Amino acid sequence: MPTLIGVVVGSVGSYTAAALMERNRWRRGRAERWDEKRFEIYTAYANTLKAQIRIAQRLGAARGFRTVLDPIDLDDGMRLLADAESKRSAEWESVLLIGDADTVKAARAWHESVWNYELYARGRQADSEEDWVHAESQMSQARDEFYACARRDLSIPCPTPPSGNWPRHWQDGASPH
Repeated sequence: MPTLIGVVVGSVGSYTAAALMERNRWRRGRAERWDEKRFEIYTAYANTLKAQIRIAQRLGAARGFRTVLDPIDLDDGMRLLADAESKRSAEWESVLLIGDADTVKAARAWHESVWNYELYARGRQADSEEDWVHAESQMSQARDEFYACARRDLSIPCPTPPSGNWPRHWQDGASPH
């Protein structure tokens, strides 16, 4: 009888240990898949928003702002900007679904700063070079915050790289040192 009890206890123990190990392996796999999915979503959102910014910059160049040198035809640019906003809006839904609260907040701040920047590109804000540059700087800071939050959410261990703030020092004639 003691042998039978030992076999039963051993079997239950082995089964429990195997089940716990399998559950942990499944959870780790699921976490890895979600991390990968979040990375893809954050990257797609950032790339879409950067494309939208690029169109706005080129429209700004067409309106005479000096931080970008390759203007685009205003009518073509406005159509491209509308298409880019539609793409951004669709990508935004994925960020809302899968992003943590801080990253969603930072993503919202970034696209709202882009909308503000677009007001200049669209000719709906005063044509002040100083205001354009300020909007560009705010947009750059919002982008940096988004990346910092996304990196935290993805548990990327290394520090956020230094910012490439706009406008660049060489664009206003300042010394690089």
